[in-house]
Amino acid sequence: MPANPNPLPTRPRRLHAAPGSAGFEVSAEILMLLAALFWALSANRGFLNAALHGRQLADPTAWGFAAALLLALVGLNVLLLALLAHRRWLKPLLALVTVVTALGGHFMTTYGVYLDPTMLRNALHSNPAEARELFTGELVLHLALYAGLPLLLLRQVRIAPGPRRLWRAMALRLMVLLLAVAVVAGAVLAVFQPLASLMRNHKELRYLITPANVVWSMAAVAAADARGAAQPRQPIGLDVQPGPSWAARRKPLVVVLVVGETARAANWGLNGYARQTTPELAHRLLNPAANSGSLVNFSLVTACGTNTETSLPCMFAPVGRRDYDEGRIRGQESLLHVAARAGVAVHWRDNQSGCKGVCDTLPGDTVSAAKAPGLCAGGQCLDEGLIGDLPQRLRAAANTVTGTVANTASVGPTTQLWVLHMLGNHGPAYHRRVPPAFARFQPACSSDDLRECTPAQIVNAYDNALLYTDHVLATAIAALQAEAATVDSALIYVSDHGESLGEHGLFLHGMPYAIAPDVQKQVPMVAWFSPGLEAAAGLRPGCLLPALTRQAAAPVAHDHLFHTVLGLLDLRTALHVPAYDLSASCRAGPPPAKGPH
Repeated sequence: MPANPNPLPTRPRRLHAAPGSAGFEVSAEILMLLAALFWALSANRGFLNAALHGRQLADPTAWGFAAALLLALVGLNVLLLALLAHRRWLKPLLALVTVVTALGGHFMTTYGVYLDPTMLRNALHSNPAEARELFTGELVLHLALYAGLPLLLLRQVRIAPGPRRLWRAMALRLMVLLLAVAVVAGAVLAVFQPLASLMRNHKELRYLITPANVVWSMAAVAAADARGAAQPRQPIGLDVQPGPSWAARRKPLVVVLVVGETARAANWGLNGYARQTTPELAHRLLNPAANSGSLVNFSLVTACGTNTETSLPCMFAPVGRRDYDEGRIRGQESLLHVAARAGVAVHWRDNQSGCKGVCDTLPGDTVSAAKAPGLCAGGQCLDEGLIGDLPQRLRAAANTVTGTVANTASVGPTTQLWVLHMLGNHGPAYHRRVPPAFARFQPACSSDDLRECTPAQIVNAYDNALLYTDHVLATAIAALQAEAATVDSALIYVSDHGESLGEHGLFLHGMPYAIAPDVQKQVPMVAWFSPGLEAAAGLRPGCLLPALTRQAAAPVAHDHLFHTVLGLLDLRTALHVPAYDLSASCRAGPPPAKGPH
């Protein structure tokens, strides 16, 4: 039989699962709506609690406000998905965002953190050992409930075929976008006055809206890193020159800068804390006649930030918190580059998550790479690994007779700046930061999950870590003191930021600076210098100890570090602001302008 020359057109068949097969079929639009609703309900408890704070349950307007916020969250989530998701990769995207949302929801609820760009950067740059400590049983249970179960359901879903015509598919997506915008706009307008007041007075709340906070913060971090990678760091201090003291020195000068981690001033024994967490430093402070050198404790010190990613670059920048500009700070060289340009031998030794760009292109090493015997386990090392070879380094410095400046002639005995970046009190596993001999305050929390411990146990574990920091600092000072006859030296210790230990339901650190509690911003700081330091730095004899003692009773900040180190090294540059140099009043010449203390 001949074929029909004019066959009737047939509609392509839509494939369906065979009867009885597992799974079900939904449209992409319905799937996006379901995911948006789930995220709004499962991951935004922190935002809703904060937004509804102070409203009474019996007040009908509170329920209306809550309903409008929830509707706005769902509309926002649909809008994000409609903008980012193509039908072909919708399920993988939903799976990824569901896991990330569950992670974010856990950390915001458990530790009270805000997922702003700084916190995201901090999390992305954590080393594997730090990340493992956050992987607790509570996190596993949370992920199983809020990510595992949804992913099992998602696996059973088949996305129904959409319109075959491109223009129809685009029209449908545009309609979804417009509907989502309308829902968000309508919900916001319905409660505009209280919502506008809330967001104006508490701008940080936007970083509790999940997963929009993660998407926004990740994009901001990626854009900033891309800009930074595309532009080399701008050199600063091109005019730096050694001061007159360099040529007059008879011994090498070594300045040791110890950057602490997560030590808060409230628990620092030298600051008057109820228990003595700094017994070895206190012995030196209270018995100056028995020790060669002078020790000063600064009790009112404010950090640049509440996390390492912010504070570390800031404290090595010429302008710190007083005129904070993250782009400028990250885009410029640091104090270390200025010192190296002047002929100082700079070296960074790390026992944490790196120098955050502060030491780029400069010599350095890590404690973990050295694998100090008995000090390293599980990918992390105790802080004594930072100073194990300090006596040998000092003897080597004493044998390095001269230093040079930019290929010029020698300028006298070598000048060196050594930075030691501690692991310190990095949480939540405070108990992992100390050897057993320093676990004196008991019972101490021995879990990586702080929710499994009482407040007293958490504080005990934290204070034990401070005891160990005290020991490391005292040991370093003893090594400097032992070589004082051949090397003039100074040691400055200051923590990068503080820590919350459960006050107001907050743990760890990283709160937005404007709303962060003082315990995350107030940090300990001590300075020690050998008897010959004043002459080596070109300072008036007998002046430095009383000058620093007066400064110690006044407010000090990370802003002072850059200029004080320049002063102790006797480096001359237009970047140096005498008002922020704690040693400036002891330098020959007219007294500096009164500092902004």
